[in-house]
Amino acid sequence: MTYLLWLLLPVAAASGWWTARRVSCGRAGKGSHTTPAYFRGLNYLLNEEPDKAIDVFVQLLEVDSETVETHLALGSLFRRRGEVERAIRIHQNLIARPGLDEENRANALLELGKDYMRAGLYDRAENLFRELEESGHHVRKALENLLVIYQQEKDWESCLEVSEALQPLVKEPLGQSRAHYYCELAEQAMARNDRETAAELLEQAVVADPQSIRPRHLQARMARETGDCQAAIALLHRIADSHPHYISEILEDLRRCHAVRGDLGGLRSYLENFLRERFDVDVMLALADLIEQQDGERAAMRFLTARLENRPAIRGLLRLMELNATLPDATAGRILVGLKDHLARLMAERPAYQCTHCGYAASSLYWQCPSCRHWSTFRRRQEP
Repeated sequence: MTYLLWLLLPVAAASGWWTARRVSCGRAGKGSHTTPAYFRGLNYLLNEEPDKAIDVFVQLLEVDSETVETHLALGSLFRRRGEVERAIRIHQNLIARPGLDEENRANALLELGKDYMRAGLYDRAENLFRELEESGHHVRKALENLLVIYQQEKDWESCLEVSEALQPLVKEPLGQSRAHYYCELAEQAMARNDRETAAELLEQAVVADPQSIRPRHLQARMARETGDCQAAIALLHRIADSHPHYISEILEDLRRCHAVRGDLGGLRSYLENFLRERFDVDVMLALADLIEQQDGERAAMRFLTARLENRPAIRGLLRLMELNATLPDATAGRILVGLKDHLARLMAERPAYQCTHCGYAASSLYWQCPSCRHWSTFRRRQEP
């Protein structure tokens, strides 16, 4: 409660100054008079009754060109403090005052829209931001906030509409986000088996951001599901060549395509070539599985042992333990079972992905970071 008292002191001072000014201006014609409302507000403040104090001070601060900024600042301060209901009340009171000029009304509408967003009242916030857009006031800020709302509501068509209107008003290109909006809509079309619409949306995503991984991956998945595994493999190779950090996400699609074509040897050659150029734990483990399938457990153990000597990795060690424990003569394997379980628990507690923008860590891949809301910033964390 102490912080709230300090928060209200500037308002009390402003109210006192305004009251004193009115009194001094009126003395010549009307004589001296007291202002009991101001002292009543101070009394509420000292008795730690901030709600009542707010009501008194806001009433004393009559809305004119000299006090609008005080109202706006107070409401914004309450919102940042998490006192959203108080911020809403102050901004609503400001908008309701007659005689408020157009610019100050627009400022109050913008702040009230932010209040509603903070409170989760997206419909009300949307209406206010749309009103600002139509009036020509704070258009960029209104559109930016609308984009946040529509992303939160997963209204991807509205995201595309707003981002198109916003692009001329900002310096940074919005192509990356627009590509993701198209991909979200394409996934919805794929879920209802509308492949034609999905294909068109993915092409639009590629046009929006030619460097984006996601539309190419979805195109490869559609090709695989329709039986065109050769086209799918070509697209997946293209992704891995341009974005090698993403290969862990396409390994399963590659394996399925090569299995359908009866060409696991081709997959093995591709993974071996990849490892020669760049170390990746997931590629190493996928290759170990292929070697085990084709040449047996001992060959897979020899492969992992050689690899782990040059580049230790926890998941590689776990896989080696599993292989060792299955051998009939592996007395040492039984000893390693306890260590394996311990390492497995450590791995389960360690997030597999991390946002390169804000550092947010999670156990699964997100296209949009839940923390900073940036697109395409999640990467699989590499093991030491």
